[in-house]
Amino acid sequence: MATLSARRATVLPGFGLTLGFTVFYLGLLLALPLTALALKASALSLAEWAALVTDARILAALRLSFSAAFVAATLNAGFGLLVAWVLVRYTFPGRRVVDALVDLPFALPTAVAGIALTTVLAPTGWVGQALEPLGIQAVFTPLGIVIALTFIGLPFVVRTVQPVLADLETDLEEAASSLGATRAQTVRRVILPTLAPALLTGFTLAFARALGEYGSVVFISGNLPFKTEILPLLIMTRLEQFDVAGATAVAALMLVISFALLLAINLLQRWTQRRHV
Repeated sequence: MATLSARRATVLPGFGLTLGFTVFYLGLLLALPLTALALKASALSLAEWAALVTDARILAALRLSFSAAFVAATLNAGFGLLVAWVLVRYTFPGRRVVDALVDLPFALPTAVAGIALTTVLAPTGWVGQALEPLGIQAVFTPLGIVIALTFIGLPFVVRTVQPVLADLETDLEEAASSLGATRAQTVRRVILPTLAPALLTGFTLAFARALGEYGSVVFISGNLPFKTEILPLLIMTRLEQFDVAGATAVAALMLVISFALLLAINLLQRWTQRRHV
C-alpha cells in the first residue's frame, strides 16, 4: 500500500512513459542528425578519407579551432571564477546590472557580437587605437578569434560556478583561518576543491561552445587560409562549393575529435568528484 500511494503521489507520469518521451526526444534531436551525418560521410572512400585527414588546410584549421577554443575556455575558467566570486561574495551598487550583463552573450546574436568586437578592436576602434602603438593587432589574427570565443563562453563558467559558490558556507573559511591557515591555503585546500567539479563543468561547456562557434568569429578572423580560418568556416566553404560529402566528412572528423576530448574531460570531472567526496 505504501508503494502504491507513493506512485500515485508522483507529479510526473510513470517511468515507461517518461522514458519513451526521453528516448524519442533525444533520438529526434541527436541520434537522427548524427546518423545522417555518419551516413553521408561514409560515402567517401578510404583514399578520400586519407586525403582529408592529411590535407594541410584542414589540419591548419583544426589546430586553430581547438587551440583557440582551449585558450578561450581556460581564460573563462579563471576570469569566470573571479566574476562569480565578486557577484556572490560582495554587495555593491550596480551588482544586479553586472549580473545581468553576464548573460549578454546568450541574448546577443553571435554575428552582432562579431561585428561589434571587430569595430572596437580594429586599428581605428576604441580599443584598437590603444593596441596599435604597442604592435598588437587583434583583428584578422588568432588573438581576435580567442577574444571572440572568450566573449561568448564567459556565461557558461559564471552560471555554473555561481550557485555552487553561493551554497559554500563561509564557516569553513573561518574555521580554516582560526586553525592558522593563510588565505592562499584556504583557497587552495578549502575553496578550490569544492568548486573544482563545477569549474571543470563550466570549462567543458565553454570549450564545446567555442569549438563550434561561427558567427562571432567569421568577421573578426578575416578568414585567411592557413592563418585565421577555423574549421566551421571551412565546412561552410565546402557547402558553398556544393561539396556536401566533403563538408560532412570534415564535420564528422571534428565530431569524433570533439567527442573524444569531451569524454576525457568528463572522466576527469568524475575522478575529481570522487576524490573530494
